[in-house]
Amino acid sequence: MPHTYPLLDVEIRTPRLALVGATDDLLERLVPVIRAGVVGPGQVPFDDPMSLYEDSPQREWKWLRGIWAGRARAEPQWWRFYFVVMADGSPIGMQDLIGINFAVHGTVSTFSWLQPSFRHRGLGCEMRAAILHLAFAGLGAREASSEAFADNDASNGVSRTLGYQPNGTAWATRRGSPALLTVWKLTRERWERRRRDDIQLTRVERCLPVLGLDEPSESSDQPGHERAISQGDE
Repeated sequence: MPHTYPLLDVEIRTPRLALVGATDDLLERLVPVIRAGVVGPGQVPFDDPMSLYEDSPQREWKWLRGIWAGRARAEPQWWRFYFVVMADGSPIGMQDLIGINFAVHGTVSTFSWLQPSFRHRGLGCEMRAAILHLAFAGLGAREASSEAFADNDASNGVSRTLGYQPNGTAWATRRGSPALLTVWKLTRERWERRRRDDIQLTRVERCLPVLGLDEPSESSDQPGHERAISQGDE
């Protein structure tokens, strides 16, 4: 059944997974994953501030409040799609797409995390490919960016695999300590070279007024058509 709020009504499907709008029902199904912990001992993939570093139950509470606040803020100057990653009917992580003055600049960034037991299966790459299809094919993006700490091999590996190019470095703190970020960019031209024809977008057109966009870039209900600061551990 279609959701009343357009940004929660978009779906992206690939042969391996689906990205579904992060409704409260789906977020509640993810709470056990958050409670069990997304970040293991010694792992610091996210920049500060980050709810996933907190102890339970503050972790779950801050995580939910952050998503609720971001969903409520959506406007042409700033918006964020929150998607729950579904595999075989179960929620296993989240994949976000962020636009700042997108109607003017046409640029986006991404953020994601994946349940630890589902890592190292290529799903992080599949999640990012799906969200990039929404950005480029569905919304007509010019460029996508990603940032990951230099020692986050998983996220940096996904960027390389999907055709991103290095675009400098930056600094951020994680758990209070400064660390070097690798900055990546993916132009529309480079994305087109690797464009897939097995990713399906649904109900993208309904979102366009919320995002300050007038016309769909492509037919987004047909298969093959249609800066958050750091990437998670993919």
